[in-house]
Amino acid sequence: QVQLVESGGGLVQAGGSLRLSCAASGLTSPNNRMGWFRQAPGKERDFVATISWNGGTTDYRDSVKGRFTISRDNAKNMVYLQMNSLKLEDTAVYYCAMYRSGSPYYFSSYNYWGQGTQVTVSS
Repeated sequence: QVQLVESGGGLVQAGGSLRLSCAASGLTSPNNRMGWFRQAPGKERDFVATISWNGGTTDYRDSVKGRFTISRDNAKNMVYLQMNSLKLEDTAVYYCAMYRSGSPYYFSSYNYWGQGTQVTVSS
């Protein structure tokens, strides 16, 4: 029933910006913590950012702090990831996810996932 759909990925040059969007439907509860993860070819799925149900608390992996901003608009059932100063190592498929329980830094703590959107950063 729950469906998450990411959009906004693409090909950008290093130093450029993208804004990823995640549209949520069929929510099982009125509010959920949400997260963004990414997976590069041959790599594990890594935590990127998370945001509390009302947007009051955010957290990021160290490598994106100061460059990425996670936000949400609960009235529209949307969550966003603004990505600035993109680097080659940011290249990955980016997934949004709905939090269930446990540490929000681990993908196993999220129980619903979008299909992913490709972000490719070129030099």
